[in-house]
Amino acid sequence: MEIIDNLLSTYLNGTCDEEPVLLKQIDRETHLKETMPHMLSGHYQGRLLSMLSCLIAPKRILEIGTFTGYATICLAEGLAADGLLYTLDIEPERAERVQGYFDSSGYASQIRYQIGDARMLIPALDEVFDLVFIDADKKNNLHYYELVMDKVRSGGLILIDNVLWKGKVTDENPDKQTAQVQQLNQFIAADHRVQKLILPIRDGLFVIRKR
Repeated sequence: MEIIDNLLSTYLNGTCDEEPVLLKQIDRETHLKETMPHMLSGHYQGRLLSMLSCLIAPKRILEIGTFTGYATICLAEGLAADGLLYTLDIEPERAERVQGYFDSSGYASQIRYQIGDARMLIPALDEVFDLVFIDADKKNNLHYYELVMDKVRSGGLILIDNVLWKGKVTDENPDKQTAQVQQLNQFIAADHRVQKLILPIRDGLFVIRKR
């Protein structure tokens, strides 16, 4: 999942803020209990998500793909005092554990954790969002992007994870999943409704600002 090597990753982790204790616990337990722990945002990307959130002090955040709640809590660190964060996930099996993390985070009253198909849940959200983080099933990312566009305020941010797809986005004969990521990236690159760039950290993070 890492674009840069382990030595440089360790250096970068050492030059940013430490993970809060709860996030270290989530990281450790995710690696112990989940079959795909690499889906976790992790220390460096987590601090980036926190910083971007703190910079805009959002009143409304939408996260598509909760997993074990690591990124959720990072994003919640920047919430305005009266802010709310909606996080959507398709997987009910880990919901009790993840809700426990939220209850321990200090942000429980501001987090709205919903289980279900995001394609159904997003249209039902009657909110205007300052920040959206898309980190769910890659085949639907373009659909999620289009679903949230009219729900993001002018000047708001959309962040999309895994857009370098282990470096395979430059493949000339891509597999199906890689082709889906390429299609998403090409669509956004040509989208005049937004300013955009990809940060080549971890597995690639698209940072998109709605005009």
